[in-house]
Amino acid sequence: LCRSIKLSCELYPSREIVLCLDPYNGLGLVLWCIISIYAGHHSILIDPVEVESNPSVWMNTISQFKIRDTFCSYSVMELSTKGLSTSIVDLKNRGLSLSCVRTCAVVAEERPRLQLLNSFIKLFQTLGLNPRTVSTTFGCRVNIAICLRGASDPDPASVYVDQRALRNDRVTLVEKGSPHSLCLLESGKLLPGVKVVIANPESKGQCADAHLGELWVQSGHNSLGCQIVSYGDNHQQHHGSNHNSDQFYSHLATGDTRQLYARTGYLGFVRRTESIAADGKNHDAVYIVGSLEETLLIRGMRFHPIDIENTVMRTHKRICECACFTWTNLLVVVVEYDGLEQHSLDLVPLITSAILEEHYVIVGVLVIVDPGVVPVNSRGEKQRMHLRDGFVSDQLDPIFVAYNM
Repeated sequence: LCRSIKLSCELYPSREIVLCLDPYNGLGLVLWCIISIYAGHHSILIDPVEVESNPSVWMNTISQFKIRDTFCSYSVMELSTKGLSTSIVDLKNRGLSLSCVRTCAVVAEERPRLQLLNSFIKLFQTLGLNPRTVSTTFGCRVNIAICLRGASDPDPASVYVDQRALRNDRVTLVEKGSPHSLCLLESGKLLPGVKVVIANPESKGQCADAHLGELWVQSGHNSLGCQIVSYGDNHQQHHGSNHNSDQFYSHLATGDTRQLYARTGYLGFVRRTESIAADGKNHDAVYIVGSLEETLLIRGMRFHPIDIENTVMRTHKRICECACFTWTNLLVVVVEYDGLEQHSLDLVPLITSAILEEHYVIVGVLVIVDPGVVPVNSRGEKQRMHLRDGFVSDQLDPIFVAYNM
């Protein structure tokens, strides 16, 4: 793993990198604690909590030490974008410059947040940030580093797909601006030694190019298993990795059935681009659509929560966050609203009509809550299953609930 990251990011003893992400698990833990020992470079560590109190600390550090490579999380990127949106002119007058940056990678386990990335680039371009330096990584429990773009790799590619075809697990490329088009950004270049295939999650057969499927990965740094510790009745229960061996050791039902793969649990597809990688070969772009566990199966079609949530976010300026999930075959939408409570009822027709118009889905339950109710992890990713548990156990303390619409 360390060798792959070193080769991709060109990390050498003379280099300095800035890390502004949580070090508790996944790629963040490797970047904080292990990779600098292997590669010999210097790492400047910034606790993301510091960015909450001082939004400019990350940017000031990059500018002061002329840092070329930096890694962050979406939560840090969002804090910097919101906290410094009115201070760009002042920072520029103080001599802060980001022209030295050649790689700014967001460590994530989800589909790239295109809107946030574009807002970040647009804001900090004034300080010399080159748009091509900003990219994303992708990893998950079975392999914490599948995709990571280095400075010498081709620019991140984007495609537009038909959302209606995506609901039926088909990938249809369309032109920008086409009706029902959805823009997807690639999640980075495959690390050296990493091989992926797209498989049908039910039949385990290899998918054709036009089909959406589960990303299966083969690599020397795949996880060997996981250990789950559950607490109950004042004692711990340890479950070994055998209970989910199918996730870590799977064979394709069709195609090359001899190879061993790990199942990521994420839906996506691979497209060969016209870009030439550093090794002289055509670049294969990996596109992540969403988590298989969190997909919404409604009327035999597969919807991805982030698409419905983006629709909801556009309906009213006072909506600060949103999350959705299914409950007893009904679509449940939880909306954080920071306006006056007596106006919360006005959101109901706006949200239900927007979802019906764009996705042809009827909202079963609409829950309006105070800001901060939707749980997020340390990387800024929504915890929809935890939210669902809170809804089922009636722990959300809502402002207003509308049923059976």
